[in-house]
Amino acid sequence: MSEQRDALSERESEGVSRRRFIGWTLLGSLVATIGGVLTPIIAYIWPPPSEAAAGTDLKVEVGTLADFPLDSGKVVSVANKPVIVVNSQVGGLKAFSAVCTHLGCICYWHQERQVIQSPCHDGRFSPVNGHVIMGPPPRPIVEFRLEVEGETVYVEPRDEV
Repeated sequence: MSEQRDALSERESEGVSRRRFIGWTLLGSLVATIGGVLTPIIAYIWPPPSEAAAGTDLKVEVGTLADFPLDSGKVVSVANKPVIVVNSQVGGLKAFSAVCTHLGCICYWHQERQVIQSPCHDGRFSPVNGHVIMGPPPRPIVEFRLEVEGETVYVEPRDEV
């Protein structure tokens, strides 16, 4: 009997026992699970500071006048948000949120119709004021402040889009 105990204690002293290995494995998986659950909660409670709040310029360069010829539209990024800059004969050079107010799809410029169009359910917006022309969007798209200095076009970021 004492030989069995000696053999058992000799095996345990050689390395980690199975029981201890399983215990450490379960503890590691528990810590990983808790970390995976808490990380998005903490990120939601303490979001990273936005670029505008960090003291960056209040306007973002989006191109030159040559990049926006008459009767055209182009989606650009302003503070990591999609913005569509349109140059129509009626409204001139304007900037609007490119996020559809219906389902959040990214809008584009429809050349033939001369409107800002959403691929979700054929929503259409006016290039003059961003109001809904047709389709299910419940409200107009948000207009951004646009400035032209010389040949350079700037758009001022907004928080509410």
